[in-house]
Amino acid sequence: MDEYRLLDTLPEKEFDDITRIASQICQTPISLISLIDNKRQWFKSHHGVSASETPKDVAFCAHAINHQDQILIVPDSRNDERFFDNPLVTGDPSVIFYTGVPLVTPDGFALGTLCVIDKEPKVLTGEQLETLKSLANQVIRLFELRKMNMQLNKLQISLQERNKELERFTYVVSHDIKSPLSNMISFTELLKSEHSNQLDEQGTQFLDFVSISAYKLKDFVDGILSFYRGDDQAIKKIEELNFTDFVQYILRMVDIPKLNCTVNYPMDSPTIKASRIALEQIFINLITNAIKYNNKKDIQIDIALSQDEHFYYFRVSDNGVGIDPVNQEKVFELFKHLDTKDRFGNYGTGIGLATIKKMIEQNGGNIELESIPNQGTTFKFSLKRV
Repeated sequence: MDEYRLLDTLPEKEFDDITRIASQICQTPISLISLIDNKRQWFKSHHGVSASETPKDVAFCAHAINHQDQILIVPDSRNDERFFDNPLVTGDPSVIFYTGVPLVTPDGFALGTLCVIDKEPKVLTGEQLETLKSLANQVIRLFELRKMNMQLNKLQISLQERNKELERFTYVVSHDIKSPLSNMISFTELLKSEHSNQLDEQGTQFLDFVSISAYKLKDFVDGILSFYRGDDQAIKKIEELNFTDFVQYILRMVDIPKLNCTVNYPMDSPTIKASRIALEQIFINLITNAIKYNNKKDIQIDIALSQDEHFYYFRVSDNGVGIDPVNQEKVFELFKHLDTKDRFGNYGTGIGLATIKKMIEQNGGNIELESIPNQGTTFKFSLKRV
């Protein structure tokens, strides 16, 4: 009973509608949704009476729940040895006729009954009894829906708390980790540039090691921040973009001209409406990965765009090292990176693809890949049109 939190709650129209319909179908002045606890029966809905509860020891429903798979039918309580001297029979409200259907939860626990009551003897037809059972099933569905809503509310509160924790986490990372890390990088670069003539080979190697480690840690921290800030509404802000101009802008950011790399992309593409912030991060990640994880002398990248009534479809293909089929799902998992060095001798952080997958899904799309080891990889993703 506790998991439903029904006792002593306010009236609800959905339950009152059911008792009203039950009375109309069975032609009885009274209908109740009765719940039994240790000491009383409490009415979630009471049609035809003003009382909201009675003691358990006089409750007809307390008898009905003892046989969960049966309907308790009392045609005339004055002739029934269980009830003839019951104060609910001898006094108000004169329960002469009673029929109650047990309200049994999916896990087999009887909470109470849906019952109909009359002040004179009565017999229900088979059709009326079947309808009463159907209404009782609807009561249970409402109970289950109530429990589900409470669980969802609890989950929502938990997620809100988690988001607050993530906000605190990103604040700590930004201020307590990233700032001193940037200082470490700046100091290392200063030592290398202004005091290189005072360092021996071992000292230079040590500074290089510190610098490389600091940059790797900075990339890792930036990746974490990008991932957890993926819930930001800015990621969903829609702008009009000329796709050709957009790709050219991304290629300048990646500094493609300095690389032995050919990029093919649409030269006369349409204007699209999408999140520029999300699209920038997605394409920068996919293009830099196509370069870093490529063992060919001549790097080849192909970018394509198509659309239908509901989605934009993007494709980024390369002729790189490829991804083994057993690892193709893993690459989208947070902090999951393959034990593969890129062309510059570095390992990935396992954050980039997880971040863009999150952004794509938040913008109503999905992402998948096709890859053949040592031949190349194609990432295909969609974004919902707005």
